[in-house]
Amino acid sequence: MENDMQEILIPTEELQEKVAFLARQLMEDYADKDPVFVGVLKGVVMFYADIVRQFNAPCELDFMWISSYKGTDSTGKMIVQRDVTQDLEGRHVVILEDIYDTGNSLAFTYQHLLAKKPASLRVCTLLDKPARRKEGITLLPDYTGFVIPNAFVVGYGMDYNEHYRNLPYIGVLKPEVYEK
Repeated sequence: MENDMQEILIPTEELQEKVAFLARQLMEDYADKDPVFVGVLKGVVMFYADIVRQFNAPCELDFMWISSYKGTDSTGKMIVQRDVTQDLEGRHVVILEDIYDTGNSLAFTYQHLLAKKPASLRVCTLLDKPARRKEGITLLPDYTGFVIPNAFVVGYGMDYNEHYRNLPYIGVLKPEVYEK
């Protein structure tokens, strides 16, 4: 897998330092609010686990899985494959996201959860890739780990064809790997 990397964009140690920083920010803002952390599967699993393990106060955990694909083709329409199971009305909700890229899935997730009438709804993303944001997407994350360039990144939960999720760092995949 390491031979498929063009570069290591965010080394493991730097990644863990930033995750700890984000967890401290969330603790400051939510320690007394019993928040619900909603992770958007699958890419968020590593970030999600590390954040909630460092959140040393009462909280609840939930997940969503959304898709815009049927087979290997994008339909352009978001579909909720798995919805949250918690009643979010009146709760403080934080969406944990691995990467804010085009903005389509995060904007959809945000509106979907907002319809459940939470007391507050905020977004914490590990990576922000503003160069790929679609026109008309105006949602800004409340907490951001790293702003990254427009590169194909994998590792720490993010994948290419379901591979590379288990890398402990964030790497840029060589174009010849995904342009095959």
